[in-house]
Amino acid sequence: MVEEKSSHRPVLLTEVVEALAIKPEGVYLDGTFGRGGHAQEILKRLSEKGKLVAMDQDPQAVEVAQQKFANDPRFEIVQQNFEHLEEVIAARGLTQQVDGILLDIGVSSPQLDDASRGFSFIKPGPLDMRMNPQAGQSAAEWLATVEEYDLTTVLMHFGEEKFARRIANAIVETRKETLIEDTLQLANIIAAAIPVKDKKKHPATKSFQAIRIYINRELEVLEHALRAGLNVLSVGGRLVVISFHSLEDRMVKRYFRDMSRGPQIPKDIPLMEKDLQQPYKLVGKAVKPGKQEIQENPRSRSSVLRVIERVM
Repeated sequence: MVEEKSSHRPVLLTEVVEALAIKPEGVYLDGTFGRGGHAQEILKRLSEKGKLVAMDQDPQAVEVAQQKFANDPRFEIVQQNFEHLEEVIAARGLTQQVDGILLDIGVSSPQLDDASRGFSFIKPGPLDMRMNPQAGQSAAEWLATVEEYDLTTVLMHFGEEKFARRIANAIVETRKETLIEDTLQLANIIAAAIPVKDKKKHPATKSFQAIRIYINRELEVLEHALRAGLNVLSVGGRLVVISFHSLEDRMVKRYFRDMSRGPQIPKDIPLMEKDLQQPYKLVGKAVKPGKQEIQENPRSRSSVLRVIERVM
């Protein structure tokens, strides 16, 4: 049985509920259940005719969901990566009937806090980093064989790490002598390779982020999920996305902007007014947590919420 951590707090909870504009009899999808904080608030606002489908690829999150909402007929949990949300919704005959979707992107607090999951560079643990430990390649397995050039590219692109070459070289040289299988071992290798330390951040922060994003295909998954999310929305339905670092937020911002603008057609091509109408519109501006939330939950400080609505 999975124990819930009382310290886990859903990010931007009030703002999420407001952004979803929940209808009591509506159909909603929580693509990233986590520990169910957002899901619980959605369910509070649904009548007995409402429905919430939740997804999470993490088996521990699914177990929590089954414990927490087992007796609620309005709720269903599916163990699946949210890039497959379109298939999950289609299988339930709900395509273009979903009134709201929430995607809370990135690693969850329980995953970070559990050293055995391999996400933490502060506590010792097996170097895993998979959001679904039952699938794919672990960070340790990947680091054991990856070419130095490819590792450098990942650290630069996904971590925006300016010392990527030094770090990649240090990892490759170390693995010639010993296996790299522990999170603290990797964190120490990274720290030793960085000549100039940032006093506000642990030296392994960006590298761990980059490796995690690569191992879990996070940006590729997000791209698929954004497109799939818009495909299943009802008219008036909203897609709400919370991101935690600039790579994700830039992707969400650009995609929402492009979809709300529609195709850019040259001015001299004759079109009727109906051809220029756009099926989606942006709702409000980007929302960030207030000072009080950041004080109570420091992990929320980098979060950004964006909303798009289907209008036709």
